Amino acid sequence: MKKMKPEAARQTRNRLKSRMLGVNYVFLALCACATLFPFINMIAISFSSSRSIMSGEVFMLPVEFNVNAYVNLIEDGQLFVAMRNTIVITLVGTLLNMLFTILAAYPLSKRTLRGRNVMLMGVLFTMLFSGGLIPHFLLISSLGLINTYWALWLPALISVYNMFVMKSFFEGLPEEMEESATMDGANDLIILWRIIIPLSLPVIAALTLFYAVGWWNSYMNVLIYIRSTDKLSLMVKLYQMIELVSPELLRSGEGASEMMITPEGIRAASIVVAIAPILAVYPFLQKYFVKGVLLGSVKG
Repeated sequence: MKKMKPEAARQTRNRLKSRMLGVNYVFLALCACATLFPFINMIAISFSSSRSIMSGEVFMLPVEFNVNAYVNLIEDGQLFVAMRNTIVITLVGTLLNMLFTILAAYPLSKRTLRGRNVMLMGVLFTMLFSGGLIPHFLLISSLGLINTYWALWLPALISVYNMFVMKSFFEGLPEEMEESATMDGANDLIILWRIIIPLSLPVIAALTLFYAVGWWNSYMNVLIYIRSTDKLSLMVKLYQMIELVSPELLRSGEGASEMMITPEGIRAASIVVAIAPILAVYPFLQKYFVKGVLLGSVKG
């Protein structure tokens, strides 16, 4: 058999590489479409008329465009209160999470820390085992935290998984920087604030997004520990509003048969309202998100 010339072999490899690249692009595009379709469909339903929704005509674009579902959500007035409560829960909860996660991960990343292995095993134990819902509720009740946001914040100050991710990132930073700062007279807090944190912005941004999404979507703990209706989070309030939806009751103004709002329309509008703020923030953190997760997960 004749050997293929180097130039011909290179061209063949390039053609194969181009074809494989095209197949990858097509596959990823199909995956993206499959991921985006449910959300686009929800947006189309939320802006469509009740008739088109009930007849199943809505697919990717709104049919008989209207904003009745959003008007119904807003008219109650409690949606903005719930939104404000959720913003407070998310901002304070995320701030406390990041503060305590950093303060826990930094010392545990030091191999010279006495009792480090015992502490790590104790922290890992809490990740694998828990006391359960009833002991947790009794503890919160005995502390007098029922119907306060501290019942949400205090038990969730640190995510063990996120703490280990941040600890791995800290362990990958050069020790020479800290040694140099120590020789210049800096203590641990100054080193952490002026050296470690500025170098850790990617992983901090990624974990901040993780925590913020968790607080924004908080539902079960709010349902268990918050009793006042004016303190409920957005997710709980939206669920209550969806449960109260009745096609016979949701009519507005003239031409009631034309303006009737279906539960599907309210449900779709609620999903859009709940997801939109997170989607608005994510693009600004995307570059830090990917880099931070990779750096925090793979040492070195």
